[in-house]
Amino acid sequence: MKAVRIHAYNEAPTLEDAPIPEIGADDILVRIQAAALNPLDALLVSGVASRFFTIRLPLTLSSDFAGTVERVGEAVSQWKPGDAVIGWADAGTSGGLAELAAVPASGAVALPSSLSMAQGAAIPTAGSTAWHALFSVAKLQAGETVLIHGGAGGVGSFAVQFAHKAGARVIATASGDGLELVRRLGAAEVIDYKTQDFASLVSGVDVVLDLVGDETQMRSFSVLRRGGRLVSTVAAAPVDEVAMQAHGVSASIIYVKAYASRLDEVVAAVAEQGIEVVLDRNLPLAQFAEAWERQISRRARGKIVVSLA
Repeated sequence: MKAVRIHAYNEAPTLEDAPIPEIGADDILVRIQAAALNPLDALLVSGVASRFFTIRLPLTLSSDFAGTVERVGEAVSQWKPGDAVIGWADAGTSGGLAELAAVPASGAVALPSSLSMAQGAAIPTAGSTAWHALFSVAKLQAGETVLIHGGAGGVGSFAVQFAHKAGARVIATASGDGLELVRRLGAAEVIDYKTQDFASLVSGVDVVLDLVGDETQMRSFSVLRRGGRLVSTVAAAPVDEVAMQAHGVSASIIYVKAYASRLDEVVAAVAEQGIEVVLDRNLPLAQFAEAWERQISRRARGKIVVSLA
């Protein structure tokens, strides 16, 4: 089968022939129709992710994918061949940028009929990060105000919509054509981070969702009300305990894979609430190199998906 793999860190991912994955008793084999790229893929390629996960090389990229069940393990009863599913592989294990992928049966959920394969593939990491950062960690409530840094990206485009539909007032930072995108998705106020200083324009917000880290995270403490909550997805960014205490706020870093068993909740929310799955690119497998360059540019508006069918 064809797959996009790396054999060593810091080498360019390559489309090559690979063996068909074996499945265990509790696994399913999925014929992939679409797979999504995430910032995690760049961390896997660089080797940085090896600080946090055990990585088995050679590695097939993309933990997020959608397709149809090809074969099931002997202990699997909830899936049968032909079922349309969304899969979420563990970091460091071979993923969905291949014609066939193996995943634990518990790591898949049904693809709603209202969603395409490309849309389904885009949901697991980005959609779950947005949903659980806002509601499981920050406990965002209707009537509150949330500032979302990086609102036009993969996670941000989901977060703007989830927060808006939950009845929160959304302020989002973006740039270029991302400004109009986040406004269309539900942001009541949009800040161009390249030309405007969010810290001088915003104050007293209830929640900050930090998808950027570094200085942006540090400066976000000042815009929170006392008792406000900051949630960051940037695992390498340390939370400044002194600043947090000085401003009387709380801060957390979310590791979204801890919520993997609740992927069905997020997929249902996307389908039932009419959440737009924003696709920056949907390219065929033969054009993976173009998709990869767009991913590592960090300029994507929404998600980058590679389709195999």
